[in-house]
This record gives sequence, structure tokens and C-alpha cells, in this order.
Amino acid sequence: MKLPIRVILTAAVASATLVACASKTKPVVPATETSSQVDRSTTGADNGGKYKVGDLDTYSCLRQRVVYFDFNMTDIKPQFQAAISCHAAYLRQFPGARVTLEGNADERGTREYNLGLGERRGNAVSGALGSAGASASQLNTVSYGEERPVCKEHSEDCWQKNRRVEVVYTAKQ
Repeated sequence: MKLPIRVILTAAVASATLVACASKTKPVVPATETSSQVDRSTTGADNGGKYKVGDLDTYSCLRQRVVYFDFNMTDIKPQFQAAISCHAAYLRQFPGARVTLEGNADERGTREYNLGLGERRGNAVSGALGSAGASASQLNTVSYGEERPVCKEHSEDCWQKNRRVEVVYTAKQ
């Protein structure tokens, strides 16, 4: 019983930290894009914050469905805050939408540790979505640990791709 409370408290502290830092975070524009190429849909500026069900596949901030993490960390990187805000806005607008947050880890560490780490990462994204207004009943967290790698090489570049949470819509409205 102590482990779930500890996990909940960790998620609550992470959520509070994200909320406190949210006003200081600026969206990161990749260096390859010019200002004329920036998709205004990442901020919701062109749609007034209103989405349609089909927008999950058309708005760039809603298409971004992977949140990456640093080694052994559960802190959400600042460059993923805009995407989390977009997904939270979508979930607020469509209370029938459901999301599964699939936590993953790289191959290093024991199976049990990586399952726990994947769960903590999923809970961190769940907490961030909840802090941004998504309902807890819309969010489901699953940990796959190291069992579903997207890259199978034994290098840091590959391991970075496996330290992630995937946002999977199980119901869109």
C-alpha cells in the first residue's frame, strides 16, 4: 500500500513543479524550421482553442504523441509541454475521449526496475495532463518497461528513443 501512495505523491509533486514552471517555458522551434514554416496549430492560435475529432491527425501539436525522457528520469522535458497542453485541451473539449499512456524504458536495468520506471514516466505525463485540465477518468497508464523498444541497437542514441511515453487515443470523443 505504501508504493502506490509514494507513486501518487511523486506524481503530485511532479505536477506541481510543472505547473509552477509552465509560465517560464517557451515552446522550442526546431532549428530546421524558419519562422514562416512554423505551424500555428501547435499553439492553437488558428483554431481559437477549439478542436474537431479529425484534428488529432491534422494539428501538429496533437500529432506529437511521444514524450521522451532522460536516463533514469521521470521529469518531462520542457519541449514537450506544448504538446501536453494541446492534448489536455483536446481531452477537456471531448470528455468521451480516452488515452492510454504507455511508459517505456531502455534495456539497461532489471526488468522490474524498468517496469517501475515506465510506470513512473506514464504517471508523470498523466499528472501533467491532469494539471492542464484533463480528467483522471480519461487517462490510463500502462508500463511496458523495456519490452517494446523502438530501437534495438546498444547505443545511447538508440536508448534515448526507448525512454518514452506514447500517448495512444483509445477513444477519440
